[in-house]
Amino acid sequence: MTSLAHDRYCDEIAHQTVLLRSVVTSGADLTATVPTCPDWSLEQLVRHMGGALRWVELMVRTRAREEVPEEQVPGAEGPEDRGDAAALDAWLAEAGEQVVAALREAGPDAKVWGWAGTLSAGFWARRMTHEITVHRADAALAAGLPFEVAPDVAADAVDEWLQIVEHVQRTAPHDAARELRGPGRSIHLHATDTGPELNAEWLVELTEEGVTWRRGHEKATVALRGPLTSVLLAFYRRLSLDAPELEVLGERELLEFWLERATFG
Repeated sequence: MTSLAHDRYCDEIAHQTVLLRSVVTSGADLTATVPTCPDWSLEQLVRHMGGALRWVELMVRTRAREEVPEEQVPGAEGPEDRGDAAALDAWLAEAGEQVVAALREAGPDAKVWGWAGTLSAGFWARRMTHEITVHRADAALAAGLPFEVAPDVAADAVDEWLQIVEHVQRTAPHDAARELRGPGRSIHLHATDTGPELNAEWLVELTEEGVTWRRGHEKATVALRGPLTSVLLAFYRRLSLDAPELEVLGERELLEFWLERATFG
């Protein structure tokens, strides 16, 4: 399994928008620093996410063939008044509704500018699903609220992240990405709370030609084991490897080396 159905992504963007809005309206301090994105306050993170949704909506709706500058996106900056949870909530709700409507109308195969080697509305449905899922985790951590995500979405987020790292290695091998090359090293991710039907295990190999990966249970230089949500957050650098629900077996230094260098480019 490499991706979910287009409608599943659209449904999940709508669902994650509702959950992120619930953080905004929970009474959380909007000026609080986001521990996993320390350059942002909680309000800045929400504004970033809402702006990203509006940016994608514009590109998908207009079938953009090249990247649209963010400053050309109407309403992307959010409400004029800072610290107004109700206004921020309404603005985010509108952004979520608009992008989901645009993605549903376009369908997965509509040609739209993109990156990571995929030029379609389907790319953006998947990308925004995981963008908002991970940023909701950031928001929940900042607000001291629990975070969970559906297993199929969490597993697909790991797949997508690995595909992006692969793409960066092939097309933009900057210094950090180049350092991931080399023979005889591998990382195994193992979700301990899912059934065999999801196959939530991955083997990541660092080869001379670049990163390769596949689903499955195989021995590796280092293994990261734990509940799927925790494995996802650790792999996205949102959760410490020392979290009590996680277990690292083998050469921890290799996993830390990967986490420092794997990037969107």
